[in-house]
Amino acid sequence: CALHDVGLAHSIEVWQEGAQVGGLYGVSLRGAFFGESMFHRVTDASKVALWRLCSILKMRGYHLLDIQWLTPFLATMGAIEIPRGDYLNRLQAAMQLDCRFDR
Repeated sequence: CALHDVGLAHSIEVWQEGAQVGGLYGVSLRGAFFGESMFHRVTDASKVALWRLCSILKMRGYHLLDIQWLTPFLATMGAIEIPRGDYLNRLQAAMQLDCRFDR
């Protein structure tokens, strides 16, 4: 809640007929978004949330989406593993940006 209060934690929610059926949340820091958790109660609802997250990140100039670990589901969405050195370089570059999730 504290991260949300200071504008760093964000969620994408998927609703159907008045009920939340899926979503995800994570932490936004400069040009990186760190995904924390996804869930679904209806098939593919988390895919909709991830698609929306990616479109927001692209529109706002983010350079890194950290998904923590590669799963078969995330691979179907285009996620790839990168070597640690590449990750650290991408993270360093992302920290030079001033992206805002909420604008």
